[in-house]
Amino acid sequence: MAEAKGPAAHLKAKYPLGYAQDDSQPAPELVLRRERAWEVAREAASLLKRSFGAKKVAAFGSLVHQLWFSPRSDIDLAAWGIPDDRFFAAVGAVTGLSPEFDVDLVDAATCREALRNSIEKEGVIL
Repeated sequence: MAEAKGPAAHLKAKYPLGYAQDDSQPAPELVLRRERAWEVAREAASLLKRSFGAKKVAAFGSLVHQLWFSPRSDIDLAAWGIPDDRFFAAVGAVTGLSPEFDVDLVDAATCREALRNSIEKEGVIL
């Protein structure tokens, strides 16, 4: 058996049903799932700004990297400006937005510096 090559090779080996036969494009079902994930992320960002005072919200992780996105991917969000006494309520609110996706929220002001630097470099502002 020939070994898969290219940037998605390790992902195809781990998630074979998530990729089309030619290895170059994700399967149509995965493309649709990622689109739904973006919709949930935008909804979460709107809720965090409107109801919890977030000044900025960014998506990061597998959602922003097509080759990393898999059938098991969750939605990773970072928020700036949510008051400490409202943060856990905000986590609860975004966690319950979608039965299809787990939504993880980090406080960009208090997360590890390496994570914050990665979010600021690669995150997508919502």
